Amino acid sequence: MSIEQIKVGFDNFSYIIYDLINKESAVIDPSININKQVDFLKAKKLDLKYIINTHHHRDHTLMSDKLKKMYPEAKLIISETYKRRLNIKSKLKVSEGLKLEIGSIHLKFLLTPGHTPDGLCIIVDDKAIITGDTLFIDNCGRADLPGGNINDLFNSLQKIKQLSDDIVVYPGHDYGPKLFDSLINQKKTNKTLLARNLDEFSKIP
Repeated sequence: MSIEQIKVGFDNFSYIIYDLINKESAVIDPSININKQVDFLKAKKLDLKYIINTHHHRDHTLMSDKLKKMYPEAKLIISETYKRRLNIKSKLKVSEGLKLEIGSIHLKFLLTPGHTPDGLCIIVDDKAIITGDTLFIDNCGRADLPGGNINDLFNSLQKIKQLSDDIVVYPGHDYGPKLFDSLINQKKTNKTLLARNLDEFSKIP
């Protein structure tokens, strides 16, 4: 399993999942600019198999169209509830538990609405999870933006909380004290995962 975490803009994270042996890759949330992502793909001589959007907000999807034009064979992966229109015909809509492969790397998808109705997370080889704006390090995404739903967000976080303690959390923004962290640590330090019920969760400042 190989994951490249790339900081773009002020605090956004984009990711590249890649298999150097099979020369396949996926770019997660090509936002703000894609210079670093494209340079990485070219330097490693990787084919781009998938472009994956964790949700529809423009700071995560802004360069999806452009990247698709540069790599026309790549398929766009979006949630089945995705609402924004992208100028891309070859879309694969994610349903709960969808599994895909990048070379020898196995991806599994969780639908995690709450920050937006179309939030999704990507589990990589059962060792890492890319959480977009659903879960940050020591916090979580907002539910008070258009389309947000605090009940859905709480349930999505509970779904993530059930995963293996050893899984590593890779968030969509650099908002926390670490760039990434193990889920077991987040269960101990993240106030949004420590909330025992929706009432406690709704009172978190």
